[in-house]
Amino acid sequence: MESEVDPKVLAVIEEKRLSGPRQSPVDIISKMGVLEARDKPFESAWLASGDSVIATIWGENVNVGSNGRWFCLESLNADLRADGGERSANQAQRAAFRLSLLKRTFDAGQGFRAVLQTNRMSIGEAERNKNAKISTRVRDDADWHVASWSPELQVAVLVRGARDWQPSEEELKAARRAHSPAGAAAGDAEAAASGEDVDSAAKSYVLRHFSSYGYQAEDVSAKGVGFDVQVADKKGALLLQVCVRGASVGTPVRALTAEEQASAKREKLWRLIVVADPLTGAAQHKIYKPDEVSQVMPGA
Repeated sequence: MESEVDPKVLAVIEEKRLSGPRQSPVDIISKMGVLEARDKPFESAWLASGDSVIATIWGENVNVGSNGRWFCLESLNADLRADGGERSANQAQRAAFRLSLLKRTFDAGQGFRAVLQTNRMSIGEAERNKNAKISTRVRDDADWHVASWSPELQVAVLVRGARDWQPSEEELKAARRAHSPAGAAAGDAEAAASGEDVDSAAKSYVLRHFSSYGYQAEDVSAKGVGFDVQVADKKGALLLQVCVRGASVGTPVRALTAEEQASAKREKLWRLIVVADPLTGAAQHKIYKPDEVSQVMPGA
């Protein structure tokens, strides 16, 4: 809703809306080269002529940095809505398509064109409501680009303008608090947490996760064996030796210790589990084999 948009962002959207001829949401993307504009007017990303990518930027999601630059946090989880609820199969498919196009620009080191949009209801409600209408859609004259893509955090950072700037850790944390699906309280807790707090919450999450499936999950972090959680089946047969790391926006994943690196080479059942946003109700995890650790810890 417009009431949720930063005034500086809303001013730009309104100026664009009033400065040119009145165009429908379909006309805008059609003139930008989207051949399927009339068939897919309410998608959130399109592949236009010349293989260029166009993506919706919701004004409600735009954060303004201390220097006036705009950026957004883009969830990499296609299965969850902005409010934390589960998407329908069709919604998830559309979200996954958007992510695939954004990832394509990131991998190619290219920017993408954007349409700025506001809705007549909250973004979460707009996704749930099939009759939701776009309040305003305008073409943005500035290019956007994907500044970072972090699978371990399940988030990408989208930035408007030149590639000479990225938001600071504090700006990222503030943006995470502002848009946390778990609410302001969870966002405040995450902001105040240290890396150790995030790892501790991640370990608790992992213990609960495996226990909920009937496995025996034991915290062995105090033993100094190079992993944090040992997982066995109901008969006691050892299944996994898990090193746990938590990750949240603005808090980088803590590197492996020498002991953990040695254990990764020595133990056949050693795995790394990275839990994104363990301090919120939207926590999710991914498991890495020893030879995949460099995906989340470059140089490891």
